[in-house]
Amino acid sequence: MLRSMEPLPSYSIEMGAKSIVYDPTAQYASSLDIKLLMVRFLALRLTISSLIAGFVALVAVVAMTFWLNVRTQAVFEEVAAARALNSEAVGLRSALQTAESSQRSFLYTQNEIYLAPFDVAKSQARKQLQLLQSGLSEYPTLLAARDKLSEVVEKKIAEMDSSILLQQQGKKNDALDLVLTNEGKALMDEANVYLSGIVRAADKRVLDSVTEQQANASQLQLVSVLSALAILAVVGIVTNLVLNYTRGLKAAQEEVVSLNSGLEERVRQRTDDLASANEQLRNEKDRAEVLLTEVNHRVANSLTMVSTLVRMQAKSATDKAAKDALEEVRNRINAVALVHRKLYATGDARFVLLDDYLAGLIADIQSSVKNQGLGLSIQSDIAQIKMPIDLSINLGVILNEWVSNAVKYAYPTATGEIRIELKVVEHDRAQLIVSDDGAGFDNGQEPKGTGFGTKIVNAMVISLAATTEYKSGHPGTIAVLTFPFKKFGA
Repeated sequence: MLRSMEPLPSYSIEMGAKSIVYDPTAQYASSLDIKLLMVRFLALRLTISSLIAGFVALVAVVAMTFWLNVRTQAVFEEVAAARALNSEAVGLRSALQTAESSQRSFLYTQNEIYLAPFDVAKSQARKQLQLLQSGLSEYPTLLAARDKLSEVVEKKIAEMDSSILLQQQGKKNDALDLVLTNEGKALMDEANVYLSGIVRAADKRVLDSVTEQQANASQLQLVSVLSALAILAVVGIVTNLVLNYTRGLKAAQEEVVSLNSGLEERVRQRTDDLASANEQLRNEKDRAEVLLTEVNHRVANSLTMVSTLVRMQAKSATDKAAKDALEEVRNRINAVALVHRKLYATGDARFVLLDDYLAGLIADIQSSVKNQGLGLSIQSDIAQIKMPIDLSINLGVILNEWVSNAVKYAYPTATGEIRIELKVVEHDRAQLIVSDDGAGFDNGQEPKGTGFGTKIVNAMVISLAATTEYKSGHPGTIAVLTFPFKKFGA
């Protein structure tokens, strides 16, 4: 209840025949209206600005995701073309070597049975040369080498045809003299030089494409993080706005109490207006929280779409190495997408529960192993630890790389057990342990695979300020990641 007060006295000023009445209460009420109007205007302006900032952040994530999808498809096409060019160059070299081997065998034995594989190899060499010429049209710097290679290959084939023809005509010494000139060897060496350069150029394009894809993925992650921060800032601004507005309302009510009883109806009306404004601000806050949840949902959907595109590309790939590489990329994308799905499900945009997140990631890996028809089982014991989003993603990527490595190399018979454990070893440190009973490893041997997964793990380890240890399990391998973490409240 508002306390009634005596009305403020009014007085009049006589000006000749006219009298002007001055009412302090009316003037005070008018001043209060102006203050409330200014507060409401500022609140509306800040709310609109905050929503615009959140919308811009969302548009940035969607636009970046769409651009990355387009670039991913282009990169995949470039990689496929480069691998095809590499294969064609190797095929041409193999065909020339087979033809030369059949030619020398015929000259040595005079047995015409070697002419059949010679003709097949010669035909294959010309076919591979034609494919190689078509593929090199995308490499302007190699056009001169392409023309020179065509000339060298034709000269080599003509040299082999000439020696065979001399042998068939009974001119064995002439055929031998032609071989002893070493012209054929010189042509073969020159062809190998050009082919090696083409192979290196194709490999460089594959490496450049992969590097670009990694950079694009990093940019998407940065945009997503910045957008999430922007949306969190929007929520903070709206919350602060509500608090400030509430304080302003309280001050206005205290001023209204000082008015006389004649202003009580006006105060009640103003209070109703302020309550409505508060309700509007609460609705705006709710919409901002829904917007934040929607961002995580959209990011998860976008990453899932990227994963689907990668899987479709893997299915269409004919090269096993390319198929395996694309599958690894898909698993890494899933490790990131799963974090955003958990954020969307829990509504907490800052932290991830590792027991829930890693359990989901392990389930995805187990499903992938089952789909491949492998007899591997994965056992896990995950402690309840809460970590920030970025650190959780890094931990998930490391786990994915280690388990994938164990699936590929630990058990040659594709049957066995992989164990995963996450535990707290000190009050501020934890350990992730992945172990198996498989083939084990030798510190002196060359690393299996491309070594790209190891580079990813090393990068994640640095970002976690962690240490790694690889040791033999007698049998098997034990990989240990020790990392610091801060305990956060529930």
